[in-house]
Amino acid sequence: MRGPDVLEIIGRLEVAGVRYWIDGGWGVDALLGEETRPHSDLDLVVPRARAGDAQAALAPLGFDHATDVLPGLPPRLVLRNERGLQVDLHLVVLDAAGNGWQELAADAWGLYPADGLRGEGTVGGRRVACLTPELQLRHHLGYAWDGDDRHDMELLARRFGVLLPPR
Repeated sequence: MRGPDVLEIIGRLEVAGVRYWIDGGWGVDALLGEETRPHSDLDLVVPRARAGDAQAALAPLGFDHATDVLPGLPPRLVLRNERGLQVDLHLVVLDAAGNGWQELAADAWGLYPADGLRGEGTVGGRRVACLTPELQLRHHLGYAWDGDDRHDMELLARRFGVLLPPR
């Protein structure tokens, strides 16, 4: 997944009126304003009520529901195309305060606080909505980091001063 792919995907969502926030590795690179490493996918937070619209908007690019990926629905809708590109739609229910609630399982929810959805970055010189550095870090806690996770979090710590857990 390269920068032009990201721009084409989010462009399709914008035309369809689907709100998004870039998450994951591309979200970090958007905050930094540059592509710092290769990416296998694009993580996007989208309103669950618009999941069908997002899927329809990306269908002309060959994206279809990858039913073999776990976890799948309800927390995320994973789309793949014949070029091997993958888009992970992290589905949230937005409340009146602008918080995003991701249904992880029955009666289990993850939180995207409204202030964490106020991030802005750039991809290919274009302004995009993304998670804040603080929410990126928060969503990287509670599991063992691989090399990409460590790379991303160290860059956020250097640029934005987010505090990293001890090594």
